[in-house]
Order: sequence, then C-alpha cells, then structure tokens
Amino acid sequence: MSFALGKLPLASNLFLAPLAGYTNLPFRLTIREIGGVGLCTTDLVNARSLIDKNRSANKLIETCPADSPLAVQLFGKEPAELRDAALILEARGIPFVDVNMGCPVHKVCRNGGGSALLTDHAKAIRLVKAMVDAVKIPVTCKMRLGWDADNLTAPDLARALADVGVAGIIIHGRTREQGFTGKVNLAGIRAVVEAVKNVPVIGNGDITTPRAAKRMFDETGCAAVSIGRGAFYNPWIFRHTAHFLATGEELPEPTLDERLAVMTKHLDRMVEVFGEAQGCRQFRKVSLQYSRRFGPVKEFDKRMIHLNHRQEFDEIVTAYRRWRQQFLDEHGQLRQAYRPRSLDADTTIAVPRGPNEKW
Repeated sequence: MSFALGKLPLASNLFLAPLAGYTNLPFRLTIREIGGVGLCTTDLVNARSLIDKNRSANKLIETCPADSPLAVQLFGKEPAELRDAALILEARGIPFVDVNMGCPVHKVCRNGGGSALLTDHAKAIRLVKAMVDAVKIPVTCKMRLGWDADNLTAPDLARALADVGVAGIIIHGRTREQGFTGKVNLAGIRAVVEAVKNVPVIGNGDITTPRAAKRMFDETGCAAVSIGRGAFYNPWIFRHTAHFLATGEELPEPTLDERLAVMTKHLDRMVEVFGEAQGCRQFRKVSLQYSRRFGPVKEFDKRMIHLNHRQEFDEIVTAYRRWRQQFLDEHGQLRQAYRPRSLDADTTIAVPRGPNEKW
C-alpha cells in the first residue's frame, strides 16, 4: 500500500523503527533488499553532536543512494540545536527528520530529551515548531503514550504538534515507566489516532508478525505501522506483512539457507562500513537475533560471540551445518521437537542486548 508523509510519496506504509546500536546502514540495506519497507529510520542522533561534527554522530547518519527514503531521528532539549541539526540534515539531502520524544533511557531523559519531553508540552511544541519553521523537509515526532499510566498525555501533545505542522506522529503504545515491558496498549494508540485528524498517525509496538501488524491497523485505525524489535528477529517481516495485508495469505518462513545467505550479506556490509574488526564485533550481537530462528543453535552462538574475522564466519557456518544434522529427519528437515516455536500476534521479543552507540 502506497503512502505519503508530507508531500513525499513512499512505496508502503510499513516503516523500520530506530533502535540504538542496530538500525545502522548495513541493517537498513539488508532490510531494503528483502523488500516491503517504505521508510527506514536511523539510530537516534544527538543534535548537539551533529552540529559539533562529532565523528560518531556522522557515522550514525551515514547513508548511500540505495538507502532511500531515509529519516534521521534526532534527540535533544534545545530548540536552537534541534533546528540547526535539522538544517544540516536538509542540506545533506536527508528527506525526513524525526524527533525522539519516546526514548526511556535514563541518560537521555535526565538531560531533558526523549520521553522527558512528554512532561513539558510547551517546551516540546517550541522545539518542534522551531524545526518545522526552519526546514522544508517533513518533520515527524515519535512519542510514547505518556510518562506513566496516570499521565497518558499523548493525545493532547500529538494534537498540538499537528497544529504546528508536523507531517506525522509515530506513537509507541507504552509509557516511559513501562520501558519495553508489558503489552502494547492499542486503545491508547487509538486515542491518539482519534485526537489527530489532519496528519497520519503511525502505530508502533509489539509488531512481531504480519497478523500483529494487521491487528494494529484494525484496532487502532492508524495509517501506517513502524516495526522495531520484530525486524531484528525476522528481517522478512516487511515483505511478509505487505503480502499478508494484500492477499490474506501467510508466506512460508525462510529456509536456513535463505537466512544464512541474508546473514552473510549483512555481515559483509558491516565489514565494508565499519572495517573488519569493528564490523565483526558489532555483528556478534546481531547474529544472536538471526539464530533464534535456526532451531538448535548452541554451537553456533558459542562461536559467533567471539567472531573477529570475516573468514571465521564461513568456518562457523560450515561447522554448524555439520553439527545441526543430528537434529534432522530423513527428509533433511528439523525434527518437530527441535523446531523454533511458531510466531503469533502475541509473541513478545526482548530488547536486543548489546552496547548502544555513544550518544
């Protein structure tokens, strides 16, 4: 399903949400190659660091022609800094900028950014208005339902942000107090949809399967969905969801060969972008997300968490294929007792572990 943010058309209304340390250029390119995604967003970037030309900040927004369309997510607390960072992104040809009002991490909130903006609507509106007035590219805001269950302020804030000209609202269906625990509150997302009439609302949270995406659409009335942790667990989720929404048919799970082929391309991109040593180190945590759908995986994970060189990966895969044969039946398929548990709309996924980028 085609979609538009501001005046810019997108191929679908299925978006890749940001998650610090994971939604880098190699992962975004991998997702795009599989297909189905309409917009990808970078890791959150400190606006001040971008203005100061911090090397880590510039690495976070690294892109290429194949990585399009792209949104860069900014965080900060000073309107002038967010405005200037947005102008820098516009000058570099970035087509979308997103403001983070949802990060629950203490080091972001304690400085007045992320979810802290949910507690000061006047400040949040000044900050976003400064950006909207300064740039011609669409500005979106990602927020949570509120600071805690007693302060579900998102509908009022979203309405006010729409009034100052944001192109869209991305709403994660949890409070800051919840972090990533508990179930997503679909009724809370619907309240935001009902409060905002003139810009699209994008639902986010607990979308782990095509059926979960459809449930988000059906129960909230949102115009698009943004998928985060579900994409790390299953990079095929966008292509499969697009097919399911169009046909009602669920595509089969990728085979081990398909998963390993995509995983190999992802690692090669990590090495190309970050260099062999750093790329392999960063890929260790990524590999643990891929392998969760392999079936028995102890021997694979045990070696992958020590990956240092690209060639080692091929050796690990060869050894793993041999080790895995003991769990196969006469047709070369995993015996029933060893198959990964089927995903369903209520599947929950833990926040991936690993170091965040230096904000």
